Amino acid sequence: MTLIHESMSRGHTNTGWLNSYHTFSFGGFQDPTRMGFAALRVINEDRIAPGSGFSEHGHQDMDILTMVLSGKLLHKDTLGNVVTIAPGEAQLMYAGTGVRHSEMNASASDAAHFLQIWLIPDQRGGAPRYQQVRLPDIEASRKWTLIAAGAGSGAPLELTSDTRLLMAHPREGDRLSIPRQTGRQVFLHIVEGLAMLDGERLAGGDGIQMGSDELPNLEWITDGKALLFDMRR
Repeated sequence: MTLIHESMSRGHTNTGWLNSYHTFSFGGFQDPTRMGFAALRVINEDRIAPGSGFSEHGHQDMDILTMVLSGKLLHKDTLGNVVTIAPGEAQLMYAGTGVRHSEMNASASDAAHFLQIWLIPDQRGGAPRYQQVRLPDIEASRKWTLIAAGAGSGAPLELTSDTRLLMAHPREGDRLSIPRQTGRQVFLHIVEGLAMLDGERLAGGDGIQMGSDELPNLEWITDGKALLFDMRR
C-alpha cells in the first residue's frame, strides 16, 4: 500500500517569527496515524523571520539533520561549534547522551527556509557529534545521490541508524525510478517542483509512504528536488 501525505494535510505552527509545516506529529500537531515511519520521526519545513530563531535547547538520542534551502542559519552548540549554514549545505548533529544547541537566522533582513529531519538511532547513548557538508550541486545529483547513511557507507554524512538518505534534482521531463529492496521501507519527500506518480500529481511538501508494491517511475513536470529515505523495516 502507498500512502500520500499531502502537503495541505501537514500540521502547521505559526508563531510570527516561525512558520513551520510538519509531515509527522510534532509540538501542538498530534495525529496518532502520523507518528513517523520506520526510523523517520520528523520532517519539518521551517521558515524563520530575520533576527529570530530557536534559542538554546537540548536533545538526546536522535540524529538531527538540517538542510538549508534559502537564507542562512547560525548554529551554536555545547560541543563548541559556532558555524553558519548556507543554502546547499547540510548539518547532522547526533544528540547522543545530550547536547544543547541554537539555530538562529543569520540575517537581519532575509528569512531563512530549511528542512529539519529527525531520525531515530539504532542504539541509544554515545557521545554527541557534529558534521557539516556541502551537498552535491544540481547537475551532479540529477539522479538519486547518497548524502547520508550508516557507518562505513562512505556517504558524506554518517547516520546512527540503518538508513540511507538520497537526494535528487531532476529536470523537467526526467523520469526517476524508486529503488526498492526486500526488507526495506521507503519514504519519498518532494521538496520542490511538480511530478506525477501512477496518475497522482505531487508537489512540494508532499510525502509518499511506500508499501511493498512495485511503483512506477516519478515523471517530473517541472524541475524539482526530492529526498528518498531507504530504511530497515
